[in-house]
Amino acid sequence: MSLDLLTIPAECVTESRISELDINNIEFGKIFSDHMLVADYKDGAWQNPQILPYGNMSLSPATSALHYGQAIFEGMKAYKDANGDILLFRPLDNFRRLNVSAERMCMPAITEDIFMQGLEQLLRLDAAWVPPTAGCALYIRPFMFATDDFIGVRPSSSYRFTIFSCPVGAYYGQALKVAIEPSFVRSAEGGAGYAKAAGNYGAALLPAKKMQEKGYHQLIWTDAKEHKYIEESGTMNLMFVIDGKLITPPVSTTILAGITRDSVLTLARDLGYTVEERKVSVDELVEAHKAGKLQEAFGTGTAATIAHIATIHYNDMDLDLPAVEDREISNRISTELDKIKTGQAPDPHNWVHRVSQ
Repeated sequence: MSLDLLTIPAECVTESRISELDINNIEFGKIFSDHMLVADYKDGAWQNPQILPYGNMSLSPATSALHYGQAIFEGMKAYKDANGDILLFRPLDNFRRLNVSAERMCMPAITEDIFMQGLEQLLRLDAAWVPPTAGCALYIRPFMFATDDFIGVRPSSSYRFTIFSCPVGAYYGQALKVAIEPSFVRSAEGGAGYAKAAGNYGAALLPAKKMQEKGYHQLIWTDAKEHKYIEESGTMNLMFVIDGKLITPPVSTTILAGITRDSVLTLARDLGYTVEERKVSVDELVEAHKAGKLQEAFGTGTAATIAHIATIHYNDMDLDLPAVEDREISNRISTELDKIKTGQAPDPHNWVHRVSQ
């Protein structure tokens, strides 16, 4: 369906809560914009998309998502350009990836008209919530969950799709200390590691907490079979610069196909850097560090964009990396990516979606 054929009714707030927002001190994920998009799946179709004031939902204790984990989500960001126009970064890629997750979790695909028109309408209503401050953005959270009131292990027949948003600053305020996880597993081949399913993140909390108690911000997941190869770090894809080459593990059924990951690799190739998507072993990192060839390590993701890694812990050793300000590739790509997202540089790959006013 073309986007101009769908009319989404909106119930607007009587008074905005934007006065609660301190534009100079935005904590990540603490204050939410005025409105949310809601649509329900019943009788084999998505029905009744509407925009409502942001607020609580009433759920039965038997809601099947709470028992059997049919819940998926996405993360996106909106920015303002110099003219105050709202720019979305690669929203159709988030739409497509949400439906990849939906298929894996036996959930219905959301339609493009509800996703994109609902998103645009929501952003026009809450335009004042998009921070104009450099380094800040409006974080957007589309998500879907099963809503059957039924205790029995089977796919739900009803679902709710929602989009809400919150203004955010930096996800990480410093370069990270990370530790390679030697025993816990995030995902195994053939599992749901490539989907943005809620359970993937819930299962990661305990090992992450254990590492944080040891003084590390996040952990690095390794493969489930041998704990030999690098996979992801927390909520991010991982990249390394070894002897001048940008190297990252390939996406698979165990690794999320990050949109920021793809953007970074594309820009790196555009800028003339050598890019390798291949398996990266823990031993290779240790040997590269020992030889002075491990020049950079960083995570990529919507929330963090590029998160520099200062230290990698492995086998009772801390592998300290060069100072962030001395890193060429990640800093250059981060700068270029920020310029594209905010309309300060050409957009040769048509990543930026301008929200019509």
